Amino acid sequence: MDGIVLSSAQFTDGGGIPLSMAHLSVGGENRSPQLVWGDLPPSTRSLAITCWDPDAPTTVGFSHWVRFDIPSSRTEMPEGAGTEAGDWVDGFTDFGESHYGGMAPPPGDDPHRYQFTLYALDVPSLELGATTTYARFRFASRAHVLATGTLTGRFGLPKDSGR
Repeated sequence: MDGIVLSSAQFTDGGGIPLSMAHLSVGGENRSPQLVWGDLPPSTRSLAITCWDPDAPTTVGFSHWVRFDIPSSRTEMPEGAGTEAGDWVDGFTDFGESHYGGMAPPPGDDPHRYQFTLYALDVPSLELGATTTYARFRFASRAHVLATGTLTGRFGLPKDSGR
């Protein structure tokens, strides 16, 4: 199902994510990265973006961004757009907010992986609202995903950060 090329000006796949993308609670600026994509299937009717931390000590990971009903004509999301309103819907993150929430691994953890995934969907809208969680988004979109692309970055705090 992969096939979409997803990249960022702020980090490379497998590379380190800058502090500016991290949550305010760890000294970041809570800025979502610039994301650009290509190679969408011709039948794409809308897009979605998620950011998920599979390394969070929760047994189910941690959702940092759930954005869907993005018009298929878009080819990028500019840096810092994660907290802006637009022609899309932002669902709930595991922070309990409907906007991008930056990286915030627990003190002492090894760097976590943050998976930014772009979904090409075959419907113009999932007809879900701003209280949609990552799990609900994944359930509702599962039959509509034409292709995906994932960009994984790493972020961690120094072991002696004392946060």
